[in-house]
Amino acid sequence: MISKPIRFALRSTLIGGAIAGSCASILSAVVLLVEGRRFAGSAAAPINAVSHWWWDREALHQQQVDVRHTAVGYATHHMASVFWGLMLSAFLSRQPRLDSTARIAAASVATSAIACFVDFQMTPRRLTPGFEHRLPRTALAATYAAFAVGLALGCLAIRSSRQRKNS
Repeated sequence: MISKPIRFALRSTLIGGAIAGSCASILSAVVLLVEGRRFAGSAAAPINAVSHWWWDREALHQQQVDVRHTAVGYATHHMASVFWGLMLSAFLSRQPRLDSTARIAAASVATSAIACFVDFQMTPRRLTPGFEHRLPRTALAATYAAFAVGLALGCLAIRSSRQRKNS
């Protein structure tokens, strides 16, 4: 049986990770859509490319929105974002002194940088994000910057909610 404080901390970490990861997913997906339209001639192309782990090279060339590529691509992007949101949430929950806005922002930037490193240096080619095949490095940098902002905004929203609850 898990004790009540541990159950609360686990629940809090899971909810925090889901919120921060979802914010990061949405914000970075918006950047992918804008940059896809700009550089790949299709807003959907970078999101479709994420589904290459399932559909192989076919996904890297898909321009149109369709369930097969776009839904799988976004769902994959979202799940990966929530994973990194969970990592950040778990880290912040163990560091009570990391409650300042600046520290949350720094931890979010660090998490995004680690995600980028893992995505492109440690992940087998078949499991990389895929959007790197459709976008230049500047667009990738913008995507990971938006990802960091989304993580931070999610964490700050959670902190604000908890502060309102406790007052």
